[in-house]
Amino acid sequence: MIRTILFAAFAVLLGYTARGQAEELKVGITRDMGSVTVETKDGPREIRRIQDTDHEISGEFALTSRACPPFCIQPMVPAPGVTTIGEVELIAMLQDPDSIVVDSRTVDWHQGGSIPGAISLPYTEVGDRLSDLGCEPDFDGWDCTEASRVALFCNGLWCGQSPTAIRAMIAAGYPAERIFYYRGGMQSWRMLGLTVTGEEG
Repeated sequence: MIRTILFAAFAVLLGYTARGQAEELKVGITRDMGSVTVETKDGPREIRRIQDTDHEISGEFALTSRACPPFCIQPMVPAPGVTTIGEVELIAMLQDPDSIVVDSRTVDWHQGGSIPGAISLPYTEVGDRLSDLGCEPDFDGWDCTEASRVALFCNGLWCGQSPTAIRAMIAAGYPAERIFYYRGGMQSWRMLGLTVTGEEG
C-alpha cells in the first residue's frame, strides 16, 4: 500500500516536472532541438525562441517595403559556388568551433542586436580583415588556402551588405565553397523569435 502511494506520488511529481519543462519550451527551434548553447566572446549563451506565442516583431524589422534602390531583394545565391543556408544550418555553424559566423553589417547595426556567437566584420572592412577568417597576407594580397568555413548575414532578404562582402572576399581569393550565406539575416532571425544579443527573451 505504501509502495503504491509512493509510486503514485512520484508519478504525479514526474508529471508536473515534465509539464513544467514542456511549458518552459513550448516553442522549440526544431522538433528535436529546444534550445542550444553557443560560445560567444562574453561566454556561453543560450539561443532559444521567444516563448510568448502572441509575440510579434515591431519597428524596422516589421517593415515589408523599403526603397529599392538601395534596399532591393537579394538573389538566392550572391556569387557562384556560395551555399545559401537557413537558421538550422546557421545554428550548426555557431556550434562548430571550426566555423565562423560573421555579422557583416556596419558596427551600429551590430551593436543594436545581433546573433549570439557572431563576430562583427563590417562589409566595408572585410577586404582588409581576411586574417580574421584564416587567410594570411602575402605579396599578391591574401593566401586563403587555410581559410575557415564562414557564414555571413546582414539585415535580411533586402540587405546588400553581406552579398557585397561575399563578392569582395571571393575577389580577394577566398574560396567560394567555404562561404555560406544566411540570406534571411536579422529580419528572419527576429521573425522566428530567436535570441538576439542585448535583448532578453
